[in-house]
Amino acid sequence: MTRYRGRFAPSPTGPLHLGSLVAALGSWLRARQRGGTWLVRIEDLDPPREVPGAASSILQTLAAFGLSSDEPVIEQSTRTDAYGAQFARLDSQVYRCWCSRADLDPFGGIHPPACVAPPDPSRAPAWRVRVPDEVIGFVDQAFGPQAQNLRDEVGDFVVLRTEGWFAYQLAVVVDDAAQQITEVVRGADLLDSTPRQIYLQHLLGHATPAYLHLPIVLGEDGRKLSKQDRARPVDRYDPVPALRAALAFLGVRTEGTPDRIDDLLRSAIDQFDATRTLAPRET
Repeated sequence: MTRYRGRFAPSPTGPLHLGSLVAALGSWLRARQRGGTWLVRIEDLDPPREVPGAASSILQTLAAFGLSSDEPVIEQSTRTDAYGAQFARLDSQVYRCWCSRADLDPFGGIHPPACVAPPDPSRAPAWRVRVPDEVIGFVDQAFGPQAQNLRDEVGDFVVLRTEGWFAYQLAVVVDDAAQQITEVVRGADLLDSTPRQIYLQHLLGHATPAYLHLPIVLGEDGRKLSKQDRARPVDRYDPVPALRAALAFLGVRTEGTPDRIDDLLRSAIDQFDATRTLAPRET
Protein backbone atom coordinates (compact mmCIF):
# COMPACT_ATOMS: atom_id res chain seq x y z
CA MET A 1 0.00 0.00 0.00
CA THR A 2 1.10 3.58 -0.67
CA ARG A 3 2.09 5.36 2.50
CA TYR A 4 -0.37 8.08 3.48
CA ARG A 5 0.65 11.63 2.62
CA GLY A 6 -1.52 14.60 3.53
CA ARG A 7 -1.06 18.36 3.52
CA PHE A 8 -2.27 21.73 4.76
CA ALA A 9 -1.94 24.57 2.25
CA PRO A 10 -2.72 28.03 3.65
CA SER A 11 -2.56 31.29 1.72
CA PRO A 12 -0.45 34.01 3.41
CA THR A 13 -3.23 36.61 3.36
CA GLY A 14 -3.30 37.11 7.12
CA PRO A 15 -2.77 35.35 10.46
CA LEU A 16 -4.18 31.90 11.17
CA HIS A 17 -7.80 32.04 12.39
CA LEU A 18 -10.03 29.33 13.85
CA GLY A 19 -11.33 28.16 10.47
CA SER A 20 -7.80 27.65 9.18
CA LEU A 21 -6.79 25.94 12.42
CA VAL A 22 -9.67 23.48 12.01
CA ALA A 23 -8.48 22.60 8.49
CA ALA A 24 -4.88 22.24 9.63
CA LEU A 25 -5.84 20.16 12.64
CA GLY A 26 -8.18 17.90 10.70
CA SER A 27 -5.58 17.15 8.04
CA TRP A 28 -2.87 16.58 10.69
CA LEU A 29 -5.07 14.20 12.69
CA ARG A 30 -5.98 12.25 9.58
CA ALA A 31 -2.28 11.79 8.75
CA ARG A 32 -1.39 10.78 12.29
CA GLN A 33 -4.22 8.26 12.49
CA ARG A 34 -2.80 6.55 9.40
CA GLY A 35 0.82 6.69 10.48
CA GLY A 36 1.56 8.90 7.49
CA THR A 37 3.31 12.13 6.54
CA TRP A 38 1.87 15.61 6.97
CA LEU A 39 3.14 18.50 4.86
CA VAL A 40 2.65 22.26 4.88
CA ARG A 41 2.60 24.20 1.60
CA ILE A 42 2.34 27.98 1.38
CA GLU A 43 0.03 28.97 -1.48
CA ASP A 44 1.51 32.39 -2.28
CA LEU A 45 0.41 32.86 -5.88
CA ASP A 46 -1.68 36.01 -5.44
CA PRO A 47 0.71 38.86 -4.50
CA PRO A 48 -1.92 41.64 -4.17
CA ARG A 49 -3.75 39.66 -1.47
CA GLU A 50 -0.66 38.58 0.48
CA VAL A 51 0.28 40.18 3.78
CA PRO A 52 4.01 40.67 4.49
CA GLY A 53 5.13 38.31 7.24
CA ALA A 54 1.93 36.25 7.13
CA ALA A 55 3.64 33.06 5.93
CA SER A 56 6.14 33.15 8.78
CA SER A 57 3.38 33.96 11.27
CA ILE A 58 1.28 31.02 10.08
CA LEU A 59 4.17 28.59 10.42
CA GLN A 60 5.02 29.87 13.91
CA THR A 61 1.39 29.59 14.96
CA LEU A 62 1.09 26.04 13.64
CA ALA A 63 4.22 25.08 15.58
CA ALA A 64 2.77 26.57 18.77
CA PHE A 65 -0.21 24.24 18.32
CA GLY A 66 2.08 21.23 17.86
CA LEU A 67 1.57 21.12 14.09
CA SER A 68 4.88 21.15 12.23
CA SER A 69 5.49 19.90 8.71
CA ASP A 70 7.21 16.53 8.47
CA GLU A 71 9.14 17.72 5.41
CA PRO A 72 10.49 21.12 4.31
CA VAL A 73 7.74 23.67 3.64
CA ILE A 74 7.16 24.44 -0.05
CA GLU A 75 6.24 27.93 -1.25
CA GLN A 76 4.32 28.02 -4.51
CA SER A 77 6.03 31.27 -5.55
CA THR A 78 9.24 29.26 -6.06
CA ARG A 79 7.61 26.73 -8.37
CA THR A 80 6.62 28.74 -11.43
CA ASP A 81 8.94 26.66 -13.67
CA ALA A 82 7.11 23.50 -12.63
CA TYR A 83 3.74 25.08 -13.33
CA GLY A 84 4.96 26.40 -16.67
CA ALA A 85 6.13 22.94 -17.73
CA GLN A 86 2.76 21.41 -16.86
CA PHE A 87 0.89 24.27 -18.53
CA ALA A 88 2.82 23.58 -21.73
CA ARG A 89 1.60 19.98 -21.63
CA LEU A 90 -2.01 21.18 -21.84
CA ASP A 91 -1.21 22.38 -25.39
CA SER A 92 -4.38 22.35 -27.49
CA GLN A 93 -6.60 22.12 -24.40
CA VAL A 94 -6.01 25.79 -23.52
CA TYR A 95 -6.72 29.05 -25.34
CA ARG A 96 -6.33 32.83 -24.90
CA CYS A 97 -9.32 34.66 -23.48
CA TRP A 98 -10.10 38.36 -22.97
CA CYS A 99 -13.50 37.85 -21.30
CA SER A 100 -14.10 39.96 -18.20
CA ARG A 101 -16.47 39.15 -15.36
CA ALA A 102 -18.90 41.67 -16.82
CA ASP A 103 -18.78 39.83 -20.14
CA LEU A 104 -19.81 36.63 -18.36
CA ASP A 105 -22.63 38.14 -16.27
CA PRO A 106 -25.28 37.28 -18.91
CA PHE A 107 -24.14 33.65 -18.62
CA GLY A 108 -24.34 33.53 -14.84
CA GLY A 109 -20.57 33.87 -14.57
CA ILE A 110 -20.06 30.60 -16.44
CA HIS A 111 -17.73 30.80 -19.41
CA PRO A 112 -19.35 29.32 -22.54
CA PRO A 113 -17.46 27.05 -24.98
CA ALA A 114 -16.41 30.12 -27.00
CA CYS A 115 -15.21 33.55 -25.90
CA VAL A 116 -17.77 36.34 -25.94
CA ALA A 117 -15.19 39.16 -25.92
CA PRO A 118 -13.00 39.98 -28.94
CA PRO A 119 -9.20 39.97 -28.68
CA ASP A 120 -7.82 43.15 -27.13
CA PRO A 121 -4.19 43.85 -28.13
CA SER A 122 -3.93 46.54 -25.42
CA ARG A 123 -3.94 44.01 -22.59
CA ALA A 124 -2.71 40.52 -21.88
CA PRO A 125 -5.18 37.65 -22.10
CA ALA A 126 -5.89 34.94 -19.58
CA TRP A 127 -5.57 31.31 -20.62
CA ARG A 128 -8.52 28.99 -20.11
CA VAL A 129 -8.78 25.22 -20.33
CA ARG A 130 -11.58 23.75 -22.41
CA VAL A 131 -13.96 21.56 -20.46
CA PRO A 132 -16.12 18.75 -21.84
CA ASP A 133 -19.84 18.25 -21.60
CA GLU A 134 -19.49 15.45 -19.11
CA VAL A 135 -20.01 14.82 -15.43
CA ILE A 136 -16.94 14.60 -13.19
CA GLY A 137 -17.76 12.51 -10.14
CA PHE A 138 -15.94 11.49 -6.99
CA VAL A 139 -16.76 10.20 -3.53
CA ASP A 140 -15.86 12.58 -0.74
CA GLN A 141 -14.86 10.77 2.44
CA ALA A 142 -17.17 12.98 4.52
CA PHE A 143 -19.85 14.32 2.17
CA GLY A 144 -20.32 11.22 0.03
CA PRO A 145 -20.87 11.04 -3.76
CA GLN A 146 -20.33 14.31 -5.64
CA ALA A 147 -20.92 15.11 -9.31
CA GLN A 148 -20.50 18.20 -11.46
CA ASN A 149 -20.95 18.90 -15.16
CA LEU A 150 -18.03 21.22 -15.82
CA ARG A 151 -19.48 22.77 -18.97
CA ASP A 152 -22.87 23.54 -17.41
CA GLU A 153 -21.80 24.43 -13.87
CA VAL A 154 -18.32 25.94 -14.26
CA GLY A 155 -17.44 26.53 -17.89
CA ASP A 156 -13.96 26.86 -19.32
CA PHE A 157 -11.79 28.01 -16.43
CA VAL A 158 -8.60 30.03 -16.04
CA VAL A 159 -5.26 28.27 -15.54
CA LEU A 160 -3.00 31.27 -16.30
CA ARG A 161 -4.15 34.72 -15.22
CA THR A 162 -3.84 37.96 -17.15
CA GLU A 163 -1.17 39.15 -14.69
CA GLY A 164 1.01 36.18 -15.68
CA TRP A 165 0.39 34.22 -12.47
CA PHE A 166 -0.63 30.59 -12.62
CA ALA A 167 -4.08 29.98 -11.21
CA TYR A 168 -4.79 28.03 -8.05
CA GLN A 169 -6.54 25.19 -9.89
CA LEU A 170 -3.43 24.32 -11.90
CA ALA A 171 -0.87 24.95 -9.16
CA VAL A 172 -2.63 22.78 -6.59
CA VAL A 173 -2.85 19.86 -9.03
CA VAL A 174 0.83 20.13 -9.94
CA ASP A 175 1.93 20.35 -6.30
CA ASP A 176 -0.30 17.54 -5.03
CA ALA A 177 1.17 15.29 -7.74
CA ALA A 178 4.75 16.38 -7.06
CA GLN A 179 4.36 15.81 -3.32
CA GLN A 180 2.57 12.49 -3.90
CA ILE A 181 -0.42 13.49 -1.79
CA THR A 182 -2.69 10.48 -1.26
CA GLU A 183 -5.58 12.32 0.42
CA VAL A 184 -6.56 15.99 0.37
CA VAL A 185 -8.20 17.12 3.63
CA ARG A 186 -9.48 20.70 3.50
CA GLY A 187 -12.50 22.93 4.07
CA ALA A 188 -15.82 22.25 2.37
CA ASP A 189 -15.63 25.68 0.70
CA LEU A 190 -13.32 23.96 -1.81
CA LEU A 191 -15.65 21.04 -2.50
CA ASP A 192 -16.85 22.77 -5.68
CA SER A 193 -13.25 23.11 -6.97
CA THR A 194 -12.51 19.40 -6.77
CA PRO A 195 -14.03 18.35 -10.14
CA ARG A 196 -11.92 20.97 -11.94
CA GLN A 197 -8.82 19.61 -10.26
CA ILE A 198 -9.73 16.03 -11.09
CA TYR A 199 -10.22 17.04 -14.72
CA LEU A 200 -6.75 18.63 -14.82
CA GLN A 201 -5.29 15.52 -13.18
CA HIS A 202 -6.77 13.45 -16.00
CA LEU A 203 -5.41 15.79 -18.69
CA LEU A 204 -1.92 15.78 -17.16
CA GLY A 205 -1.84 12.08 -16.35
CA HIS A 206 -1.62 12.52 -12.58
CA ALA A 207 -3.16 10.19 -10.02
CA THR A 208 -6.29 11.44 -8.26
CA PRO A 209 -5.97 11.48 -4.46
CA ALA A 210 -8.82 10.76 -2.09
CA TYR A 211 -10.74 13.82 -0.87
CA LEU A 212 -12.17 14.64 2.52
CA HIS A 213 -13.78 18.04 3.07
CA LEU A 214 -14.21 19.35 6.59
CA PRO A 215 -17.05 21.54 7.86
CA ILE A 216 -16.79 25.28 7.32
CA VAL A 217 -16.41 27.43 10.40
CA LEU A 218 -18.93 30.25 10.27
CA GLY A 219 -18.88 33.53 12.15
CA GLU A 220 -21.76 35.05 14.07
CA ASP A 221 -23.02 36.62 10.84
CA GLY A 222 -23.34 33.19 9.26
CA ARG A 223 -20.46 33.76 6.84
CA LYS A 224 -17.30 31.73 6.47
CA LEU A 225 -14.44 33.03 8.61
CA SER A 226 -11.96 34.80 6.36
CA LYS A 227 -8.62 36.55 6.74
CA GLN A 228 -9.90 39.17 4.30
CA ASP A 229 -12.79 39.86 6.68
CA ARG A 230 -10.32 40.29 9.55
CA ALA A 231 -11.41 37.12 11.33
CA ARG A 232 -9.93 37.08 14.81
CA PRO A 233 -6.58 35.23 14.76
CA VAL A 234 -5.83 32.42 17.16
CA ASP A 235 -3.33 33.22 19.91
CA ARG A 236 -0.11 31.28 19.51
CA TYR A 237 1.07 32.50 22.91
CA ASP A 238 -1.95 30.89 24.60
CA PRO A 239 -2.90 28.07 22.22
CA VAL A 240 -4.88 25.75 24.50
CA PRO A 241 -8.26 27.59 24.39
CA ALA A 242 -8.27 27.76 20.58
CA LEU A 243 -7.06 24.17 20.32
CA ARG A 244 -9.91 22.99 22.55
CA ALA A 245 -12.38 25.02 20.46
CA ALA A 246 -11.08 23.58 17.19
CA LEU A 247 -11.18 20.03 18.54
CA ALA A 248 -14.73 20.53 19.82
CA PHE A 249 -15.74 21.79 16.39
CA LEU A 250 -14.33 18.58 14.92
CA GLY A 251 -16.33 16.48 17.37
CA VAL A 252 -13.46 15.63 19.72
CA ARG A 253 -14.23 15.68 23.44
CA THR A 254 -11.46 17.18 25.58
CA GLU A 255 -13.11 17.25 29.01
CA GLY A 256 -10.71 15.92 31.60
CA THR A 257 -7.68 16.14 29.32
CA PRO A 258 -4.87 18.23 30.84
CA ASP A 259 -4.13 21.67 29.40
CA ARG A 260 -1.08 20.44 27.51
CA ILE A 261 -0.79 20.49 23.74
CA ASP A 262 0.68 16.99 23.49
CA ASP A 263 -2.02 15.48 25.71
CA LEU A 264 -4.83 17.16 23.77
CA LEU A 265 -3.44 16.07 20.41
CA ARG A 266 -2.80 12.52 21.59
CA SER A 267 -6.39 12.23 22.82
CA ALA A 268 -7.69 13.69 19.57
CA ILE A 269 -5.84 11.14 17.43
CA ASP A 270 -7.81 8.39 19.16
CA GLN A 271 -11.18 10.14 18.83
CA PHE A 272 -11.23 12.04 15.54
CA ASP A 273 -13.72 10.77 12.94
CA ALA A 274 -14.24 12.98 9.90
CA THR A 275 -15.76 10.33 7.64
CA ARG A 276 -19.31 11.29 8.56
CA THR A 277 -21.03 14.12 6.69
CA LEU A 278 -20.55 17.38 8.56
CA ALA A 279 -22.49 20.60 7.91
CA PRO A 280 -21.13 24.16 8.32
CA ARG A 281 -21.45 25.34 11.92
CA GLU A 282 -21.02 28.59 13.81
CA THR A 283 -18.15 29.13 16.19
